Amino acid sequence: MTLVKSTGSKKVNLDFNKDFINTFTDKIQSSDIKFINQTLKDLHESDVANLIENLSNESRTKLIEIEGFNIDPEIFIELNESIQSEVLQILSIESIINIIKRLESDDSIKILENLDKEKKNTILEKLPPKDKFLLEEGLSYPEDSAARIMQREFIAVPSNWSVGQTIDYLRENKDLPKEFLEIFIVDNEFKPVGTVPSSRVLRTSRESKMSSIMVEMPVLISVNMDKEEVGLTFENYNLISAGVVNKDNKLVGMITADDVVTVVQEEAEEDTLRLAGVGDEEITDSVFVKTKRRFNWLLLNLFTALLATWVISNFGASIEQMVALAFLMPIVASMGGNAGMQTLAVTIRAIAKKELSTSNFNRVVGKEFIIGILNGIIFAIITGVIVQLWFKEINLSLLIGVSMILNMIVAGLFGILVPVSLKKINIDPALASSVFVTTITDVIGFLSFLGLGSYYFLN
Repeated sequence: MTLVKSTGSKKVNLDFNKDFINTFTDKIQSSDIKFINQTLKDLHESDVANLIENLSNESRTKLIEIEGFNIDPEIFIELNESIQSEVLQILSIESIINIIKRLESDDSIKILENLDKEKKNTILEKLPPKDKFLLEEGLSYPEDSAARIMQREFIAVPSNWSVGQTIDYLRENKDLPKEFLEIFIVDNEFKPVGTVPSSRVLRTSRESKMSSIMVEMPVLISVNMDKEEVGLTFENYNLISAGVVNKDNKLVGMITADDVVTVVQEEAEEDTLRLAGVGDEEITDSVFVKTKRRFNWLLLNLFTALLATWVISNFGASIEQMVALAFLMPIVASMGGNAGMQTLAVTIRAIAKKELSTSNFNRVVGKEFIIGILNGIIFAIITGVIVQLWFKEINLSLLIGVSMILNMIVAGLFGILVPVSLKKINIDPALASSVFVTTITDVIGFLSFLGLGSYYFLN
C-alpha cells in the first residue's frame, strides 16, 4: 500500500492504487478521523485533491460530513471545477466563509462563481466590508477578463520613499501578502510607474530612493483584457508578474505567472475539447451531464451526415453501374476530412496566439492552397496506382486521382476560411469549425468523385 515518497515535510503521490483507495474508503465509512487527518496531513495539497476526486460520490460526501474533518482551502482550490461544485453543495455557509477568508481574492472569486445567487449573496453579507467590496467588484467584471484572475493583494509604495522606509513598512504591516517577488512603485494618484524586485531592496542601502532602483513598467494589464490575451502578453514579454489597472490607469491588482499558467492550460484544454465537441467536460462529471453536453454536437453531426448522404443518393445510378465507386468513396472523404482538420488545428492555434492577421492572411491562404495541390498530387498518384493494381481500370484511377486533388485543395482552403469567418461573426472557431469543415470536405469529395464518375461511366 506504499504509494508515496518523501520530499521534505510533505510526500508526493506516485500512484493512488486500488488497495489504498479501498482502505481509505473503509476508514471514511468507519469515521476514523485520526487516520484520515494523519494521512492527508502527510500529503501535498494537490495529491489530497487527487485522492478526493478518486473517491466515489458517496464516500466523498461522507468524508466532508465527518465531524472533525475540515477541508483545507489550499486543497479545495486544487479540486477540479465539477468536484468543487459538488463539495460546495455539502459545506455549510460558515465553512465556505472560512475557506474564502483564507484564500487570495482571485481564488475566492472562483469559489463564488460556482455558487447559486442566494448562497453567494448570503456569504458576501457575512464577510467583512472590505472583503465584500473587493469580491463584489471582481464579480462585476466579465468572466473571461483579467480582473477575474488578478489578485488584489499586492505591495505598492510611493516613489519618494527610501529603501529603509519600505523595509520598515514591510516588516510592520500585518495586512500585506505573505509572499511577493515585486514591489510596485506608484505616484500620488496611485498610478504605477515602475517595479522593484524584492531582492534588489534587500541589497540596496536604506538611504536610496525607491525611484532610483525601480524598473519602469514594461507592460500594464487592463482589467477588461481577455484572459487569453493576458497569457499571450506574459509569453511575449517573459513576465513574472504584471500590474492590473482600471479605466483611470490606477493600480487595482496584479497577475502572477502561476495564474497565467492556469489560464493557458485551461484555454488549451478548452480548445481541444471544443474541437471534439464536448465543451468543458470533466472526467468526474456525471453520466447525465456528459450526455447532455455531447447531445447537441452529435445532433448537428447527424444532420450534416444526412446532407452528405443526400449527395450520395443523387448518384445511385452511377454507383449501381460501377460498384467500385462505393468501395472508394470512404477514401476520398476520409483523406479530405483529415487534411481539413490538420489545417483547422493550425489555424485555430494561430488565431488563439494572434499570429493570423489581415496583413498575412492572403499569404497564409496561398500557402494552404499550394499545400493542398502538392498533397493532392502526391496522394492522387499513390491512390491511383493502388486502384489501378486493384481494379485494372484506368478511368477509375484517373477519377479518384482528380477527386483527391480537388478535395485536398478544398480541405486546405476551408480549413482556414471557416474558422476565420466564424471568428469574424463572434462564434468560437474551436467550437463550431470542425463540423463545418468535415461536412464541406465530405460534400465536395462526394460531388467531385461521383460527379466525375457519372460522366465517365454513364456517358
